Amino acid sequence: MINLATELLGFPRHLGQHVGGLVMTAGPLCELVPIENAVMADRTVIEWDKDDIDALGILKVDVLALGMLTCIAKAIRLINEARSPGTPALTMATIPAEDPAVYDMICEADTIGVFQIESRAQMSMLPRLKPREFYDLVIEVAIVRPGPIQGNMVHPYLKRRQGLEPVEFPKPELKSVLGKTLGVPLFQEQAMRIAIECAGFAPDEADRLRRAVTGFRRYGDIETFEKKFVQGMLDRAFEREFAERCFAQLKGFASYGFPESHAASFALLVYVSSWIKKHHPAIFAVALLNSQPMGFYAPAQIVRDAIEHGVTVLPVDVNASQWDCTLEGPGVVRLGFRQVKGLREAAMQILVGARQRLVRFESIDQLQRETGFSQTILQRLAEADAFGSMGLSRRPSLWESARATDDRRLPGGHGDEPAVELPAMSEMAEVKADYATVGLSLKQHPVALVRAQLRARRYIENGCLAELPQGRWVKVAGLVLVRQRPGTASGIVFETLEDETGVANLIIPPSIFDRYRPAARHASFAGAEGRVERQGKVVHVHVRRMVDLGELLNGYEQRSRDFH
Repeated sequence: MINLATELLGFPRHLGQHVGGLVMTAGPLCELVPIENAVMADRTVIEWDKDDIDALGILKVDVLALGMLTCIAKAIRLINEARSPGTPALTMATIPAEDPAVYDMICEADTIGVFQIESRAQMSMLPRLKPREFYDLVIEVAIVRPGPIQGNMVHPYLKRRQGLEPVEFPKPELKSVLGKTLGVPLFQEQAMRIAIECAGFAPDEADRLRRAVTGFRRYGDIETFEKKFVQGMLDRAFEREFAERCFAQLKGFASYGFPESHAASFALLVYVSSWIKKHHPAIFAVALLNSQPMGFYAPAQIVRDAIEHGVTVLPVDVNASQWDCTLEGPGVVRLGFRQVKGLREAAMQILVGARQRLVRFESIDQLQRETGFSQTILQRLAEADAFGSMGLSRRPSLWESARATDDRRLPGGHGDEPAVELPAMSEMAEVKADYATVGLSLKQHPVALVRAQLRARRYIENGCLAELPQGRWVKVAGLVLVRQRPGTASGIVFETLEDETGVANLIIPPSIFDRYRPAARHASFAGAEGRVERQGKVVHVHVRRMVDLGELLNGYEQRSRDFH
């Protein structure tokens, strides 16, 4: 992980190893603490609890193995491979800073796939906070968290940022602590400084408060600090109401408050992933697909978003695909064999090696002879419609795959076997088969195939929501992409429905969720009725009824990401 970070930042690999060795221990870690094998292959864990390590005074560092670091590394590698001769290699450190076009994209909540700000809650916040510089991203990362929400920090900050409420500091010393956040405490460091500078805490007491705030209960429950904190502020001429409000906000951090340094580190990945998405959308899509599983969105939504950004996406094909998704030119993505359920990388590398020797496969017979594939592998490729370059659609390729591995056939061909005329599959059957094997379809969006039935039931296209006024009663439908039930939302569930024109973002109150649970909790294809709620460019549907529309797409299954 350290090597990856130093490589991304442009440092030599050996420096990362040297720094990593010195920072953690003077000698091998196994000589200091007991280590055992984890359940996952090639993983180990330290047997001691993290609190025991802290009690012993051993340095403890949280190293987050973020999937976005893998994605960024792959994207930067692809960018450098495609750069013009003589162009300096790109690193995270040399990505142009403070690009207005990147912030324009972020303000429009065009952030599918971007680190941290791709959730519905973040997308709703972005057009209101309107980030225009890096520190705005630091605040964006930190503010959509249970701590600031429960501490009633979000609305005061937004009102002050939008000029709807004056930025005031009851005492001058608070301006130095809270100036960058407009008088609203958002970070753990600010909580400590308020305790020291405004409530008279000694530094070690402030650190114990920080640990209590962040969940280290052995340092004392946070309520044990309240009397001293409030009295300390009263002694320094602060109003009681203000002192109690400050402590209430600090208590909010107990649910989840970010250190400023942590938020800044995350904000860097937000900006870098946004820059790549803005300026290299095809490469961003390839890197995301090759780093799955991660994030809120499945490959179908990543591909759909890429196409909306002008990227051409080509299907899996035995004569073109690698294991990973690849670029086939500027703005052109070829899906890789990794997208096909049930295929193994080792087998596909055999296929790629055989193809390199032959240049291309002319028939399934030839492919089977060169690779020695079983009928199972050939059948999976056929079901994924991967023989298109041979002029074979799904059903004929399934037939040919079965014949290619038929031990009863005579050597040299099919002999006098009569030609078989196979009926063509319907478009709906093709799309369902695409989703069943590859998890997405480049032929058509499933909802488009039942649009006539939806219109008959008075469901509008999701793309129309942007034009509808506040309070309009609507009926929307789509594939369920994501279900979220944040702990701070008082039981409210947020769902996203996708049709061929866009998405509808639903707000489902607990009573409605319970009343329509089969549809709200379990449907892959759902319909919802409710009123439009607008906040600038952010549009939601406040749901009053829901229904499972699965019978319209019988046999189709959407892989949604549930309850992040």
